[in-house]
Amino acid sequence: MKRTNADPTGTTTNFTLSLRDVVKTYDMGAAQVHALRGVSLDIVKNEYVAVMGPSGSGKSTLMHVIGCLDVPTSGSYTLEGQIVAEMSENQLAEIRNQQIGFVFQTFNLIPRASIFHNVELPLVYGGVSKAQRRRRTENAIERVGLADRMKHKPNELSGGQRQRVAIARALVCNPSIILADEPTGNLDSKTGAEIMSVLDELHTAGQTIILVTHEDYIAKHALRTVRLMDGMIESDVANGRDPHTAH
Repeated sequence: MKRTNADPTGTTTNFTLSLRDVVKTYDMGAAQVHALRGVSLDIVKNEYVAVMGPSGSGKSTLMHVIGCLDVPTSGSYTLEGQIVAEMSENQLAEIRNQQIGFVFQTFNLIPRASIFHNVELPLVYGGVSKAQRRRRTENAIERVGLADRMKHKPNELSGGQRQRVAIARALVCNPSIILADEPTGNLDSKTGAEIMSVLDELHTAGQTIILVTHEDYIAKHALRTVRLMDGMIESDVANGRDPHTAH
């Protein structure tokens, strides 16, 4: 089933995020690199979207724009009804801390800190009270099945457990979106399947998830796949299957 990105009414109120004609160009000395060439994309609350494409297709740049880690050269990006281009650096930092949960291929955990402190850190930056931090951190760790590992450090955990910690850290601020960038890239297939099961469960519970992957079998967990090629959307289709039956 083909999807269309354009909203005929011109409004974005029903969307968690909406990009319109987004262009991203990088100046590389005398040359310019056109990473995104007029991307328009809408994602609604509780969607589960996979973003695919070969190296150089623009998928990493698209994720950086969606995650407010980079800004478009032109075009518009609206997140939860807010126009990103109109935000200050402090507002963008708050968005990255509270509205978007990041899960990276390399986990990005602090080696000497406990699992509890790794997950708690976004709440510390957000100025949340100690009592609330403890409650929300414990809840996030429990949601990924690591309640008995809170005092451990990352090097005492398996790769799959570390990625679960990263997911808990992404969840702890109750974000609008989880951005998962190749979340199984450093894991064997069995452990990767376990991590995808965690993401599937979070989606079932109402979480919006955007998943970057180069593996078709991982993308099949999502309910929609957006494929990029040369900085443009090549296809945007509904997968038409239950993610819990994906293998």
